[in-house]
Amino acid sequence: MMRRGWRLGVVAVLAAVCVSGPRGPEVVRTASDLGPLPADRYDYTPRDFQRSQRATALLVRQCMARHGHPGFPLDPRYPGAAVIAAAVSTDYGVLDLGAARRWGYGWDPTEHPAPRPKGRQMTDAEYADLPACNADANRRLMRGIDMERDWLYANVRAVEVDKAVRRDPRLRTAWGVWSRCVAEQGFPHYRDPVAAYTDTVWKRGGDGNTRHTRRERATAVADVTCKRRHRTAELWHTVRAREQAADIARHRERYAAGLRALRTYRATVAEVLRKLG
Repeated sequence: MMRRGWRLGVVAVLAAVCVSGPRGPEVVRTASDLGPLPADRYDYTPRDFQRSQRATALLVRQCMARHGHPGFPLDPRYPGAAVIAAAVSTDYGVLDLGAARRWGYGWDPTEHPAPRPKGRQMTDAEYADLPACNADANRRLMRGIDMERDWLYANVRAVEVDKAVRRDPRLRTAWGVWSRCVAEQGFPHYRDPVAAYTDTVWKRGGDGNTRHTRRERATAVADVTCKRRHRTAELWHTVRAREQAADIARHRERYAAGLRALRTYRATVAEVLRKLG
């Protein structure tokens, strides 16, 4: 899952940056170490994704049976080769020093393998009827939801919120401090941690993973080391929380409608799993 897009001195300035954010754990290894964000409750979760995938598969199998394809697998392989991409990341780039040392800006492929279908390959006739059944399943799960207005409204607003985050002068200063720190260790002057993570020189493959070269791993280590030294992720998280809270306050009714839509969706998924699962 590619989850959504990246949002990523002077002693006096650095001190101000460090004091301005809340004190979290001494070592940040994952984004969850930084704590929740205000918009989290309005967003689709990994658990939502897993449950909706199961509900969709059950509805598709039911629909395929109506089209004359009994026994359609819940997790079929497509005819021919399918391109499957995986992604392992955080909104703040790489954070774990141990992972950076070993995998750079990629990940251990044995721990995060690209998902592979477990069922049999579908027939050409099944493949021809699949789009209609997928559309039917989607209509069923989205019943009672205004897709254009309410569905995942927090994600719609995330683009504007991210712009506000990137304009924040404290964060821009913090990114500058981080960038100089990385450059002082012999690496490029990246504008922010997202630029380092997404540098095309790492040559990500079709699964999204990198080649884990020595240069890549050394750059990632410098990246994480500088984030920890200057508490870059902590400040970044603080700015995101402030901007999200402000946006929720400005658009309270729309966020509330989006949350109601998400709860309606979850209730429908639960109903499908109870009846068919």
